[in-house]
Amino acid sequence: MSYSQITKNALARSLKKLMLTVPLNKITIRQLTADCGVTRHTFYNHFQDIYELLGWVYQTEVIEGLEPYRNVAGWKQGFLSVLRYTQNHKTMCLNTFHSLGREHLEKFLYGVIYDVMIEVVQELTKDSGLSLRSKQEVADFYALAVRGQVIQWLKAGAATDPVEIVDKVGKILDGNLVRSLENYRHG
Repeated sequence: MSYSQITKNALARSLKKLMLTVPLNKITIRQLTADCGVTRHTFYNHFQDIYELLGWVYQTEVIEGLEPYRNVAGWKQGFLSVLRYTQNHKTMCLNTFHSLGREHLEKFLYGVIYDVMIEVVQELTKDSGLSLRSKQEVADFYALAVRGQVIQWLKAGAATDPVEIVDKVGKILDGNLVRSLENYRHG
């Protein structure tokens, strides 16, 4: 592992540790660097700000593991893994959600869900002649709807079993996604 990667990991561990007791918007670069024993300069060599570091944490701990689930057969398992990550890191995720970083979390969630959804839509419309714009509109609609379910779950303290959330979303999406794409084809 490179020195840069070791430094990023140390900063990430410190951020996650601090987020257990300090709201995200109250964490300073000074606290972060003191906790992991690096200089401010070192921090800024790797990240622009704390939100970029937080985004890197989510990217490396969640998004990179979703690649195998970006398809019709696997999206539910991918969604479940995101929800389980959230529950396993509940304090950090709820801290992000309730802080000034909520916009970052919502953007992150949308991006993750949209990336999976567009792959599912592409798979369902292979050789259909449906325009890219139509596919993007359908993926956008369902990504926003699924993100809304996740946000409601977070607002309720992420207490519901993730399997229940995935089952509910699956029941709503199964068949409706295909019908939506058909409506675009015929309308």
